[in-house]
Amino acid sequence: MYIKSIKTWAWVHKWSSLVCTLFMLLLCLTGLPLIFSHEISHLLGNEVEAPDLPATTKLASMDSILNNAKALYPDRVVQFVFRDIDEDKTWTVSLGKTATSEDDTKFVMLDARTANVLDEPKFNEGFMYVMFKLHVDLFAGFPGMLFLGFMGVLLIVAIISGVVLYAPFMRRLAFGEIRKDRAPKLKRLDTHNFLGVVTLVWALIVGLTGVINAWSDLVVKYWQFDQMSSMIAPYKGLPPPTHYASLQASVDAAQAREPDKRLGFIAFPGTTFSSPHHYGMFMRGDSPITSRLFKPVLIDAETAKLTDSRDLPWYLATLLISQPLHFGDYGGMTLKIIWLILDVITIVVLWTGLMLWWKKRKQHVPDIETKIRLNEAY
Repeated sequence: MYIKSIKTWAWVHKWSSLVCTLFMLLLCLTGLPLIFSHEISHLLGNEVEAPDLPATTKLASMDSILNNAKALYPDRVVQFVFRDIDEDKTWTVSLGKTATSEDDTKFVMLDARTANVLDEPKFNEGFMYVMFKLHVDLFAGFPGMLFLGFMGVLLIVAIISGVVLYAPFMRRLAFGEIRKDRAPKLKRLDTHNFLGVVTLVWALIVGLTGVINAWSDLVVKYWQFDQMSSMIAPYKGLPPPTHYASLQASVDAAQAREPDKRLGFIAFPGTTFSSPHHYGMFMRGDSPITSRLFKPVLIDAETAKLTDSRDLPWYLATLLISQPLHFGDYGGMTLKIIWLILDVITIVVLWTGLMLWWKKRKQHVPDIETKIRLNEAY
């Protein structure tokens, strides 16, 4: 029974590893620059900083921000207004052909205090954009995200099966021991197993958060069905508004509802995170955790009155927390360097595993039952 079980685990480990390894190598390689995305953008000169102004300078009206952005692209529809998590001096406005279109989106960055246009960043082109798209969906959109999510599941299966399969073979070896005096294939195997154990917890965390992020569109769609639909139920069947209230008045209404939070981003009527009748004001806290957790506040786009506000459900909160954890974006530069080292080690684990399989193809290798007998004799 024991031999049969081990043979099953060996089959699971072999094929789960082989199917996902090349894609995991791609994700590890593209993930390296993404860990340092902010730093690389700064080095490339892609980051624009707002000018220094007296600390007492008041913020510009959000209506001025909106009007100045729309003046550049009057034929476009405003989709979102957003800013980085640690940014207070700028707002970025995204404008699309329609409220839900993702093609040829234009971005306008404005000074939050003067409403002056600072830049028109190109988020959808350049080296970092290519790395991001390869890492997220292989330039295949939603099907690509689902596919990479499935590869992530296979990675988790390969890690678990590898621990179960190779634990009996490592019982008589000291932790970290590499049998350098034995055949080259044994040295490769020992190296593969040792580095695999070193990165075990990290690989499971990154693999699991990667799967969660890959299925983010499904999570958001479920939230729309589960929560958003009930929040906007009173507006069901009503025609879209013909005019919109002041954006600043709508922001003020959301801030009054959540005085201890700060505005993270605004979803305009008709976009993914709102309804045709609402501004979606997404508020967040100031701590490392609460700054990642948005609380939606729906404001009637025609009257600037509060419609509803609810805490995020557990599944959407899990998604938002997992996103920065996947790239080590919680603990500053120290954690990013740790993520870098572990990422490189994981690349070595994947590559040595692939080489072990490749070299075995043309060699006579004992089956798993023989290996177990030899191990017990040893």
